[in-house]
Amino acid sequence: QVRLVESGGGLVHPGVSLRLSCEVFGRTSADAAMGWFRQAPGKEREFVCAISGSGALSFCADSVKGRFTWSKDKARSTWDLQMNNLKPEDAAIYYCATRLSGTPSRRSADYYYWGQGTQVTVSS
Repeated sequence: QVRLVESGGGLVHPGVSLRLSCEVFGRTSADAAMGWFRQAPGKEREFVCAISGSGALSFCADSVKGRFTWSKDKARSTWDLQMNNLKPEDAAIYYCATRLSGTPSRRSADYYYWGQGTQVTVSS
């Protein structure tokens, strides 16, 4: 049984940074790709960032490019999403997910395991 647990969400002011973490429990492929998605009220789930299992390849949606970055914290065995210069439109529930393969993808349908989500609120 694979379980993903997100943490690090919260309420912040515009312009502030936040770091989300995704911890994976259970057995997954050692090089499984990871993805972050988000869903705001009344909107469809959208792609945020994805990273290959090795961490060598990562990419993000245009809306967050230059502000959000992926990294793997080897000490804590977590996949972290650093979000800088947050904007009100970044407010959403953020979900991490993992694929069965190592190729990162922008499509939510390509991901097999999902976390329960963590809320990010950006408001002045």
